[in-house]
Amino acid sequence: MQESTTQSSGRGKVLIGLMLSMGLAAMDTTIVATAIPAIVRDLGDFTLFAWVFSIYTLIQAVTIPIFSKLTDLYGRKPILIIGIIIFVGGSALSGLSWSMLALIFFRALQGVGAGIVQPVISTVAGDLYNVEERGRVQGWLSSVWGIAAVIGPAIGGLLTQYTSWRWIFYINIPIGALALLMIGLYLRENVTRKHHDIDYLGAAFLAVGIGLLIFVLLSGGVRWAWLSLTSITIFAIALIALAAFVWQERRAAEPIMPLWIFKQRVLVGSNLATLALGLLTIGLSSFLPTYAQGVLGASTLVAGFVIAVMSISWPLASALSSKVYMRVGFRNAALIGAVICLLASLIFSALPAATTVLLAMLGSFVMGLGLGLLSTPLLVGLQSVVGWNYRGVVTGSNMFARQFGQTIGAAIFGSIVNASLAGWLVQAPRNLASQLPQSVDAVSQSISSSQASHLAPAAAAYLREGLYHASHLVFVGLVVIAILGILATLLTPSRFKDLDLDITTPTNVEHQKHSSAPAEAPSYQEG
Repeated sequence: MQESTTQSSGRGKVLIGLMLSMGLAAMDTTIVATAIPAIVRDLGDFTLFAWVFSIYTLIQAVTIPIFSKLTDLYGRKPILIIGIIIFVGGSALSGLSWSMLALIFFRALQGVGAGIVQPVISTVAGDLYNVEERGRVQGWLSSVWGIAAVIGPAIGGLLTQYTSWRWIFYINIPIGALALLMIGLYLRENVTRKHHDIDYLGAAFLAVGIGLLIFVLLSGGVRWAWLSLTSITIFAIALIALAAFVWQERRAAEPIMPLWIFKQRVLVGSNLATLALGLLTIGLSSFLPTYAQGVLGASTLVAGFVIAVMSISWPLASALSSKVYMRVGFRNAALIGAVICLLASLIFSALPAATTVLLAMLGSFVMGLGLGLLSTPLLVGLQSVVGWNYRGVVTGSNMFARQFGQTIGAAIFGSIVNASLAGWLVQAPRNLASQLPQSVDAVSQSISSSQASHLAPAAAAYLREGLYHASHLVFVGLVVIAILGILATLLTPSRFKDLDLDITTPTNVEHQKHSSAPAEAPSYQEG
């Protein structure tokens, strides 16, 4: 199996295009949140606004494994260009939205584009750079998320205040156009074109199963009870669809997600560790700002910076990870990262009710180091054990594991916090009960300094104590997940070996018999 090569100047221009493409998805994650009040004011339907975020996450997760497979069949460049066009088109239409339902639909289009763009970017980076270089390149790509976390909310606030919330979507058009220009000019693939039997039925079963599973995770405990008939019915249909997907993949000529992904120890261990990484990421990024603002009394700006620190240390560790995994191996490098994540989780779980923002920032910085050192060796390691034909599939499976972990984490930690705060409000002393928010949803409106000033000192102190206990439960949950992440990392073999022979040996005769993927990697040329 040949590795793709290109001249360094051409690779650099392609990398710029990849970073611009990654910036589309990264910026969109942070910039939209600041504009929600203005969007609701113009479009109405406040009860639906949560779906502006949820539909984006759901569709993105469903899209990742499907289009990752297609890159192995038809090449990276056409799929990446399609993804950018869909994302930019969805952005333009989102800016033209005339109702909340229209915005939700167009956000779903953006989710399709993001689900295509993100895994393909990492796959192209794996094609163009060797094992030693990939850590540095993944660090550059990760830095895009760090920059977006810092400047995204500011840009969103400025555009909303001085122009219109619609410009938070329109701004993607010139960025996407420049990304298309760089990718179109400088990414050259020589892919042998041949007919492929696309597994449409398998893709449909996968989309329905994963989509419904994520939908019930996002909605359970929020729109209806976890054990309600609605939750049970949707969950059952999801399981049936996933069972049908497994049945279809066993018989498909070119399965959309080959079942050997779930049989190879290196893939299973790495993806489980990455799933834990997704849980850690969402647990901290979702609830640390609330802890900083509601418990520590930090301003909105400072609370945002507390989590932004993690987005700074993550790409730093990712960029330096190659020096570690080239010396100790992929599994051991990731294990060091998992242990650092455990250390950061212990720091958060040990935070007292009366502490400083600086200590929370320290924990956030340490967590970013751990996540960067955990994620990059696993991704680079997986890309190194397969050839071009399967790099899209294994990269997509890893990206999906992270996205699915974030979805599960949002459901788990959200339920923990909601249950804790609900119980805290119920058991409030009689003399304080009437002064406190009457629902968990109203608590978030009472943690800002402007709202808290309207609470009596005793009521504000009681609410802060309740937020501390809820946040502490999340931090303890991070400790548990970090330990599970260490165990998952240990599940991977100490040495990542080439899987090409394992995939096509007689132990997987069915896959060997039906596979019609290209025998050699395409060459990449400088534009």
